[in-house]
Amino acid sequence: MATRPSRSLAAVVLAAGRGKRFRTATPKVLHPVCGRPLLWHAIANALAAKPQRLVVVVAPGADDVVDAVRSWDLTPKPTFVVQEEPLGTGHAVLAARSAVGRVDEVLVVGGDFDPVSPDDVRALLRLHRRTGSAASILTAEVDEPKGYARIVRDGNRLLDIVEGSDAPAALRATKEVSALVFAFRREDLFRALPKVGRENRQKEYYLNGVFPMLAAAGERLSALRVDTGGLLGPNSQADLAALGAMLRRRINLAHMERGVTFVDPTQTYVDVEVAIGPDTTLLPLTFLEGTTRIGAGCRIGPAARVVDTVVGDGSEVSFSVVLGSKLGRRVRVGPYARVRPGVVLEDDAYAGGFVELKNARVGRGSKVPHLAYVGDAEIGKGANLGAGVVTVNYDGRKKSKTVIRDGAFIGSDTMLVAPIEVGAGAVTAAGSVVTKDVPAGALAIERTEQ
Repeated sequence: MATRPSRSLAAVVLAAGRGKRFRTATPKVLHPVCGRPLLWHAIANALAAKPQRLVVVVAPGADDVVDAVRSWDLTPKPTFVVQEEPLGTGHAVLAARSAVGRVDEVLVVGGDFDPVSPDDVRALLRLHRRTGSAASILTAEVDEPKGYARIVRDGNRLLDIVEGSDAPAALRATKEVSALVFAFRREDLFRALPKVGRENRQKEYYLNGVFPMLAAAGERLSALRVDTGGLLGPNSQADLAALGAMLRRRINLAHMERGVTFVDPTQTYVDVEVAIGPDTTLLPLTFLEGTTRIGAGCRIGPAARVVDTVVGDGSEVSFSVVLGSKLGRRVRVGPYARVRPGVVLEDDAYAGGFVELKNARVGRGSKVPHLAYVGDAEIGKGANLGAGVVTVNYDGRKKSKTVIRDGAFIGSDTMLVAPIEVGAGAVTAAGSVVTKDVPAGALAIERTEQ
């Protein structure tokens, strides 16, 4: 049986809007939601369709948007097109015509992120190709339709699409509206798009204007309704907050379906790129951010913030902050610990109450139980640091390193003035200020008369 030839696809992401109603200097598409900018979420949806080309349409002078997209190291590498005037979605897509090239199909996605899923985008393309449609669109029922384009359809066949500001009263009553996610045959799209006019209240060239032209030419049009939680892309800070809450529910539910326990999902915040192993329990007021990876059988929280960190199986973090670090298996952190970037806690290590670690490696089974500062340090296996221990790593000009070898015992209130090395099995007496290396197995003691 002959196989159907694959169709080439270009994705066009519209990111030229400035979002004046957000009332901030940050472009609308760069406002973060669940750990990533709106535009990142939109591009992730576009890339789910596996396009051969990625075109991002930006406003003049939008260097911050361009720099952000380039920093994401996308494949395929994005091409940027400038929409010189803000004349609507149709005008923006027309500006991308040359960059699209001679592909078979064009996927258009709004950069301010209507909260459809990657699966929704793939389903739209399947419907588009199965029905041989010239154009297809994702739709959703929203709580407040406002000025969104209203949809008239029969099953999956799109009959009409009317801009909300121009829709008659009867049609404005419907809550099914157009999301800004379209699939087109390229030839049909760019044959119709130059003919779209501006005879509307906004005086803009609407991308939706190609649909009646294609229908009049006898082409099949399709619509696929999906669940966006009653929301579309945000137009204000209040909308952004509502979108974040909805996405967090979606993210948390997906983790629960994979075996993660959320004691209270409404008070647990997990970013979109976080991974969590099964049998892990998340307690209230836990924040898992960035590219954090949590292993299986962990217990995180309550009141824990973990950012860009790897946590091994069976570890615990409570009432603490962990940033840019690596925790091995069965590691315990907290309560009230601060683990700053560059820390490695090897298997079975412990950083306890009111401990601060920075750019340090704590060896397997070693303990920093309480009230200590360990910075720019390397601690071997099975060592113990008593309460109040400080690695004095900064002399006002430069940072220096402290090395504590396997099995060493550092007495309470010891000051280790770096650069310094404490040998394997060595002991420092409580209250000592140690300024010279301590040989293996030795006792270092510093006292003044009472």
